[in-house]
Amino acid sequence: MTRNAAALRNDQAMLIVMKSQASADQVEHVLRAIRDHGLTPHPLPGATRTAIGITGNTGAIDPASFEALPGVMEAIRVTRPYKLASREMHPDDTVVSLPHTRFGPGTFTIVAGPCSVENEEMIFRTAEFLLSRGVRLMRAGAFKPRTSPYSFQGLEFEGLEILARVRHKTGIAVVTEVLDAAHVTAVEAAVDMLQVGARNMQNFSLLKRLARSSLPVLLKRGMSATLDEWLMAAEYLLADGNRQVVLCERGVRTFADHTRNTLDLSIIPPVRRYSHLPIIADPSHGTGMRDYVPAMALAALAAGADGIMLEVHPEPEKALSDGAQSLDFAGFDRVLESLRKIAEPLGRAIH
Repeated sequence: MTRNAAALRNDQAMLIVMKSQASADQVEHVLRAIRDHGLTPHPLPGATRTAIGITGNTGAIDPASFEALPGVMEAIRVTRPYKLASREMHPDDTVVSLPHTRFGPGTFTIVAGPCSVENEEMIFRTAEFLLSRGVRLMRAGAFKPRTSPYSFQGLEFEGLEILARVRHKTGIAVVTEVLDAAHVTAVEAAVDMLQVGARNMQNFSLLKRLARSSLPVLLKRGMSATLDEWLMAAEYLLADGNRQVVLCERGVRTFADHTRNTLDLSIIPPVRRYSHLPIIADPSHGTGMRDYVPAMALAALAAGADGIMLEVHPEPEKALSDGAQSLDFAGFDRVLESLRKIAEPLGRAIH
């Protein structure tokens, strides 16, 4: 366990807000003072001032001892169980950047593509279609965690090779799921963003490995995870150094049987209230039925999501996985047109 992770076990934190005119030397002096107390500082530069998060056993520390330091405006205790994911610690919205696109304020980012990498021709065809529509981030699974051991499990490492070739030849960015900490290095070489699926949201050994990655992480909500559990999973990534985290609501398991899952769009406003991390929604997995995807995509935009993840396949009826919830190219065009009509009045740019 790293020093950051060990410090967070004490479940206490503090935020130091520097004055807008604080000098670099004053910030450095505060960082040294924090370390002298045996605590871990986390500098959080902002547009107008620098804040410094502190993790560790801060319970015995009087905030006034930091407020007396030159350049410090105030010291605030952080009350949420998740610290680095909390808006108390990081008031400004986080922006996660990828090649040619980003997740964050003012944008509505579309991630689209097939559930699985089935063959190279299909992936090239889909990538070229998405790029022609202005979509810069493609999803496609090389490793597929399936409920049944008899279902298509993905092309695995061959699938990664296909994704790497398509990414190189077309320039589209790629996100794919990683299932095992032992696979991370191989997946990192092929894609631009690493996805943690719902079943692995609390796979802590995997999260700790991804925390050391230089690539952004898309963290899907677990099937029955609460808001706090989800943000605590994100905390594992943040605590050990990966600050490029995007949350994804993909539906939770309820008593309802009219859809595959229950897409919980009501969690988007609380996430935005309590956390600075970008959040997107996955209407494809959230409903499991392509006829319901367009309405839920529009609802995600209206609810304040920073983007959506859609399953798109050139021939959904032939898909090896999740064909029933996948849009064909014409269906995707209709959704995109509808999104564009309401994005601009909401002050959002489609990416």
